Amino acid sequence: MSQPRVYIHEVVTRDGFQMERVFIPTPAKIDLINRLSRCGFAKIEVTSFTSPKAIPMLRDAELVMGGIERVPGVVYTVLVPNLRGAERALDVGADEMNLVMSVSESHNRSNLKMGREASFEALSKVIAFAGRRVPITISLSCSFGCPMEGTVPIAEVLGWAGRFIGLGVSGITLCDTTGMAHPAQVALLAQAALTLNRSPEFEWTMHFHNTRGMGLANTLSAVQQGIVRFDSAMGGLGGCPYAPGATGNICTEDTVHMLEAMGLDTGVRLDGLLTLARELPALVGHEVPGQLIKAGRITDLHPMEHLS
Repeated sequence: MSQPRVYIHEVVTRDGFQMERVFIPTPAKIDLINRLSRCGFAKIEVTSFTSPKAIPMLRDAELVMGGIERVPGVVYTVLVPNLRGAERALDVGADEMNLVMSVSESHNRSNLKMGREASFEALSKVIAFAGRRVPITISLSCSFGCPMEGTVPIAEVLGWAGRFIGLGVSGITLCDTTGMAHPAQVALLAQAALTLNRSPEFEWTMHFHNTRGMGLANTLSAVQQGIVRFDSAMGGLGGCPYAPGATGNICTEDTVHMLEAMGLDTGVRLDGLLTLARELPALVGHEVPGQLIKAGRITDLHPMEHLS
């Protein structure tokens, strides 16, 4: 029996860059996205239409979206926080909008400065405004746990997911915002999510961080339950500025390497991706957490004298 296709959503230029301290020039962002576009990703999260004061790194959102070369078959998605952000995203022709709220009241107030019900009401207005023009997905932060509240019950996560499904969104991303998930928990939530909505047109995506070293194990657990879409960031960059202790996303090249070693088809051209990943430390000015650029693929063999 053929193995299922797994779809990789590259988020380095949004989620990955948002924590960087030194501004990455707009032309460098555009060049990176153009090269990533030729690597075979299902989606690229290009940028965020949030306030430049909140995320200065992404203050050039319009310039980046207007400057990239769009490759057929790649969905160019953007993060949108509110109605004004949705208007900006529509003006530059975003293929998809990703809206965000937290299933944790404490994290939502820290991140978005409002309670969850207020967030739901605000995002409902964005869906009503833009949902007929572009697909809209919802990212539910802290779906696997909140650093202020602890474990979030599965029923709570599914309750919010169900409310957004009722509004007609095209997909939901379950986010392990601070890397609190473990494989057994992932399996339970994946099973519950697929029970809630098994429509082949509906996109369930998992978004893992590697804060406690379980990112790839969690990815494997989700795959085993039937989840086929994953966010990841080249080099393992990223993190949430409003979540204490948050570190990078699962590393794209490490994730693709693992899945393809297991015989799964990601559609990603790993050679091209590795070339970009090896250039990433120079772009951001520091080393990155990814392991594959350090160790190489498991198929990269070495002469005996180089082993000890």
